Amino acid sequence: MSSRRFDPFTNTLELENALATLRGAVQGADDGELFLERRTSEGLVLDDGRIRTASYDASEGFGLRAVRGETAGFAHSTEISEQAIRRAAETARLAVGDGGGTLAEPPRPTNVHLYTEDNPLEGAAFDVKIETLREIDAYLRDLDSRVVQVTASLAASHQEVYILRPEGGLVSDIRPMARLSISVIVEQNGRRESGSHGGGGRFGLTGLIAPDHWQGVAREALRIAVVNLDAVPAPAGVMDVALGPGWPGVLLHEAVGHGLEGDFNRKKTSAFAGLMGQQVAAKGVTVLDDGTIPDRRGSISIDDEGTPSEKTTLIEDGVLVGYMQDRQNARLMGVPPTGNGRRESYAHAPMPRMTNTYMLGGDTSPDEIIADMKDGIYAVGFSGGQVDITNGKFVFNCTEAYRVENGQIGAPVKGATLIGDGATAMKHIRAIGNDMALDPGIGNCGKQGQWVPVGVGQPTLLIGGLTVGGSAT
Repeated sequence: MSSRRFDPFTNTLELENALATLRGAVQGADDGELFLERRTSEGLVLDDGRIRTASYDASEGFGLRAVRGETAGFAHSTEISEQAIRRAAETARLAVGDGGGTLAEPPRPTNVHLYTEDNPLEGAAFDVKIETLREIDAYLRDLDSRVVQVTASLAASHQEVYILRPEGGLVSDIRPMARLSISVIVEQNGRRESGSHGGGGRFGLTGLIAPDHWQGVAREALRIAVVNLDAVPAPAGVMDVALGPGWPGVLLHEAVGHGLEGDFNRKKTSAFAGLMGQQVAAKGVTVLDDGTIPDRRGSISIDDEGTPSEKTTLIEDGVLVGYMQDRQNARLMGVPPTGNGRRESYAHAPMPRMTNTYMLGGDTSPDEIIADMKDGIYAVGFSGGQVDITNGKFVFNCTEAYRVENGQIGAPVKGATLIGDGATAMKHIRAIGNDMALDPGIGNCGKQGQWVPVGVGQPTLLIGGLTVGGSAT
């Protein structure tokens, strides 16, 4: 693996020639850019005592875009050369047609760096990573004789990007990413249950593979699995639901966050379209999208159009005050971009995407919230869910949840699903905890076939009148 820095304008391209080609592509357009990228990634998976996967991937290429009104021409290639860029410019130029556009103002410059430039793939030797995974497996089996299977994985990537803009601006970013994930299956009296935990962020692997870190992750995965051994069938019906802090913010991300992205609102396909300035959530609810938190999984020093990342208030005290914007949708809606133009890779065009989306904490203690519940569910872990952006309707599966009766947390429940719609759920928030937390760094977000890393967060919340799907009779 090469540690030589990605520098296409020193090693491959003449900057002036590339700029002239880009300017020709966007003449008469409203916007456009040349996005160049190199990415290396590594993944190791140990399953049931054996290395199941050991992968390494390296890719590089560019994407060139010309934007005119609502239309964008985009072409990409794995070949970084002046000839390939000229071919791409001819294709992207088709979207501009006869022109007539006025080139938008360039992004403001920034010197902010929110994470290290060190390559996480080079922070630990390969044999050390393998040995760490084996130690995780042995540790869990020694910890509890009920453990029958352990799956542990390490993943790391190093993304280097340059963004050349037609006015001549050139910006770059180096984006590390690392993650540790552990899943465990336990068996007792013929019953098997599982638990998972993990996390990471924009830093190296060194801290993740330190024993004092991974042992805590392993114990948490085991704790969840053991809790589920005693789980009873979840009740069904309309009831109060308390959501735990941190990762349960994924419900907020899916059911509300996507609906606050600029493109859905410009096209009026979001449940929140046309509601700017109106009360869309209970008093006290404030929701932010913040890509400026150092080292977080969803953070970006600049977005994939070159706009510096921002902290954007979306809902303030229950009132809708902002959307997340890329440059194209911001221009068409007559508002400033917010640094949310993101793309999966050079082969994808940018669109408005979340970074770290979370709800601010309130002034109620979690104990008070639970004590006020008469009959409901306390959900602290989630797996996948489904959301319809047009109406905000969602279905989420709970991986760790408990029955609450008369203010007391009771038995864990299995098979609970939460059903509702984001707009209604936000208005039915009855209490906001003082324990706001971000997730441990595990989020990925899909939109129109593109995946990007994100963060979520929230305090403990009490939501009245959610439908709980369960199997109890």
